[in-house]
Amino acid sequence: MENITIKTTINAPIEKVWKYFTEPDFIKQWNNASPDWHTPVASNDLTVGGKFSYTMAAKDGSFSFDFEGIYDDIQENKYISYTIADGRKVEVIFGANGDNVEVTETFEPEGQNPLEMQRGGWQAILDNFKALVESGN
Repeated sequence: MENITIKTTINAPIEKVWKYFTEPDFIKQWNNASPDWHTPVASNDLTVGGKFSYTMAAKDGSFSFDFEGIYDDIQENKYISYTIADGRKVEVIFGANGDNVEVTETFEPEGQNPLEMQRGGWQAILDNFKALVESGN
């Protein structure tokens, strides 16, 4: 199965984009694909071999799951790669250009949901990330 790539351009300096992408207090604010979901718990050991875990939950309490994995490579303000707990690989490239940063995520799809649904969900989360960073909170 072919990898899926999503991207967005964020109007903010790379240092801010990196901070919001990697610090748990910010991750909890942007890591949801729709307003009826949230991330009540997030931990992140941003080191090669370090683990991250984000609890994604329906706000009505009907369902939750942990999105977790291990970091394979980290180049500050430039690149992150990790392996999700189910073995799939993800790469995130931060392309800084002045006060803009293009964030490109490429991931191996899972086999249960349609590709467009997976692309849409990941893109919605990335769009939330962009909105939070640009809002200045």
